[in-house]
Amino acid sequence: MKGGKQPVILVKKKRSSHAQASHGGSWKIAYADFMTAMMAFFLVMWLLAIASPQELTRIAEYFRTPLKVALSGGQRSSDSFSPIPGGGDDVTRKEGEVRKFAADPDPKTRTDQMRLKRLRERLEQLILSDPRLKLLRPHLMINMTDEGLRIQIVDSQKRPMFKNGSAQVEPYMRYILRAIAPILNELPNKISLSGHTDDLPYANGEKGYSNWELSADRANASRRELMAGGLDSNKILRVVGMADTMNLHNMAGNAAENRRISILVLNKSR
Repeated sequence: MKGGKQPVILVKKKRSSHAQASHGGSWKIAYADFMTAMMAFFLVMWLLAIASPQELTRIAEYFRTPLKVALSGGQRSSDSFSPIPGGGDDVTRKEGEVRKFAADPDPKTRTDQMRLKRLRERLEQLILSDPRLKLLRPHLMINMTDEGLRIQIVDSQKRPMFKNGSAQVEPYMRYILRAIAPILNELPNKISLSGHTDDLPYANGEKGYSNWELSADRANASRRELMAGGLDSNKILRVVGMADTMNLHNMAGNAAENRRISILVLNKSR
């Protein structure tokens, strides 16, 4: 070349896309997101571990009905306030929650219910330990009701509790009533006695005497036998005759089991 000068050659190297990707920052963003999510997860787990059951309930209810919490000024959804000002039923409360709230008794009621349950156990133990009562067990129905502990002594075709068509107590009925009287005295709860008949018309005796009079007379005769067995007369709240107005469940109106005496040991709130 002229002048002896050599041309300058520039070489431009092009990096491959693979090399560029290996030194990029996108994976760092993904990793940071992952670590943030893990930290949030462990924070939630820690909060759940230290929170009380009441606080967990409030948190769960908040996320179930967040709009209600906002509108009701922060109250939890189990409160009785309406979610929208203006009154009315709490439409966000499920039927099961309403029933549970309404059925939840106060401490005194719970204590009374426990006493009635123990009374039921005492009666069951008495029946099992007494040979005569054990034979008469098919005539005894004992169960808890909303009003209290109910003890029913029922008839059968082969063994009626009263003389046919009268209020005269049969010996085994007398034995049952006098045997359970001391146990009924163990609680201060009042007692209601009711007599029941089947739906067959009363055909004996004087004119105008019906199943109403018969059921009331049988209930009163049962009261006297309980008192003869030691029951405190001050515990009797009422003695009523119900005639054939309250048949046993799944029983025909003329079934012998409808002829019965019902002894209800009332809740103390009654």
